[in-house]
Amino acid sequence: MLWKPHITVATVVARGDHFLMVEEDIDGHYVLNQPAGHLEDDETLAEAAIRETLEETAWEVELESLIGVYRWKHPASGKTFLRVCYQGRAMHHDAERKLDTGIVRAAWFSLDELEPMMDNMRSPLVMKCIEDYLKGRRYPLEIVQDII
Repeated sequence: MLWKPHITVATVVARGDHFLMVEEDIDGHYVLNQPAGHLEDDETLAEAAIRETLEETAWEVELESLIGVYRWKHPASGKTFLRVCYQGRAMHHDAERKLDTGIVRAAWFSLDELEPMMDNMRSPLVMKCIEDYLKGRRYPLEIVQDII
């Protein structure tokens, strides 16, 4: 059997002390996540992060740094996820744009609002990315190289 991780991207977008989050319907259960999703064929990791943020929140973002790369194995499914998390700056919101299938809403939450909802996070990676952002973890975008 061929093993391969699921490669995903996420974007931490902060405005003041609030974070842009999405509420997703996963099999009838609502969970919180950063704008995030799978890398598609023929796109860079940065392009995927920008695309997923737009599709899930209707916000155009400019990526400013890389926060980190995270590996997580889902305890129930056994699937391994490799998440590349960026820090982005909100640029423009299109209130008329339809959000991706499964996204219930996009909203800004303070850390005080998020902490009691930790049991409703899509994975432990969600708060880990925010914690690393708050710790000041920032790496230049150029650390990720696309060799074509």
